[in-house]
Amino acid sequence: MIDRQARDLPLDAHLHTDLSHDSAVPIDAYGQLAVQRGIAELAITDHVDFAPDAPGFGATTFQQRERVVRDAGERWAEHGVAIRFGVEITWDPRYASEIRDHLARHAYDFVIGSVHVYRDSPYAADQVAGWVTGRPLADIVAPYFDTVVSGARSGLFDAMGHIDFVKRFLVPHVMPADLAAAPELYEPILGALVESGTALEINTSGLRSPAGETYPSPAIVARFHALGGRAITIGSDAHGAESFSWALADGYRSAVEAGFEALTFRRGRERATIDLSGAPNVIAAPSL
Repeated sequence: MIDRQARDLPLDAHLHTDLSHDSAVPIDAYGQLAVQRGIAELAITDHVDFAPDAPGFGATTFQQRERVVRDAGERWAEHGVAIRFGVEITWDPRYASEIRDHLARHAYDFVIGSVHVYRDSPYAADQVAGWVTGRPLADIVAPYFDTVVSGARSGLFDAMGHIDFVKRFLVPHVMPADLAAAPELYEPILGALVESGTALEINTSGLRSPAGETYPSPAIVARFHALGGRAITIGSDAHGAESFSWALADGYRSAVEAGFEALTFRRGRERATIDLSGAPNVIAAPSL
């Protein structure tokens, strides 16, 4: 993998540790890397699933995750790194009431809602070829995009994560260029985000996936701004230490070029904005 680890940036708002079912990274590894690379603030956003057949269902408890992250926050504060207790909740409308109840009873610093692709999805590896055959593009992406829209409209989340993560699973049947040629398919998602005030996440993990571009692409980020979107956040979505801050500068650049002046973040009860002009590497050449 080409080294595209970013340096000297204020925030990586999407990180997974060994408290997620699909990561084995001890939290202190991120603290050490943040010191080395000058990433000032981290949101630890381990998975929480509510569908009983989902891989993250019941993997950890709230108390366990909070203790690990809060303790790490105390350890790394003296080194100049702020670690926030976040969560990435898989949005599944069938469990909306359970998700709402969980968030009412448990205090997180920052909450991402995301739609994932699991075994029963039409985008699963053994299903996707049959799913796309004979369908127009709008129908192909509808199950995923419609679920993202409902998540944005729910008002439960600070940000909706990787809004077109489905790109990863559609390659090679549907390429990112095909979606780029149909930007109108994103309009309901972007509109729901604007109306609800939910932040759009620029997720740079797409650059290390078959999609080869961020979730969503810079063009969609620019369209979100043009529609009146002002809440945006950026995360590497690292599940391994080697992916920490990977291509994060590309995400920051996408936000700045779209016209955003600040990131939107939450630190518990405090809704915060993080000035993008203070990030020295944002306007620099792309990270290589």
